[in-house]
Amino acid sequence: MKFPDHLLYTNEHMWTQAQPDGTWLAGISDYAQDMLGDVVFVDPPKVGTAISAGKPCGLVESVKTGSDLHAPLDGKVIEINESVLQSPENLNDKPYTHWIFKFEASDATQASTLLSAAAYKALVDA
Repeated sequence: MKFPDHLLYTNEHMWTQAQPDGTWLAGISDYAQDMLGDVVFVDPPKVGTAISAGKPCGLVESVKTGSDLHAPLDGKVIEINESVLQSPENLNDKPYTHWIFKFEASDATQASTLLSAAAYKALVDA
């Protein structure tokens, strides 16, 4: 299982990454896709939706179960990755390449509460 060091993680198995333009990407971790199994449907938050850190904002469904997407930080959704909607299985193949939504963080300092790769690995290995 992979835990790239350049990403930040949540207790709810989401990853996020700041972009050069100040926006953030969010997706599900390798651990999450492994636990879900074959992803068949993604219901992301709608563009323009206000999101709150740690709160459900969307859904990922697999052949086994469904799981809420939780916002990594407070903010507003500005873009959805359409390729994930068309081919949800991409989340199984490359969960860190295929982000689900892009957002503007209302308080980027909240990122200090997120987990490093090492801390996230310790969480899922516990």
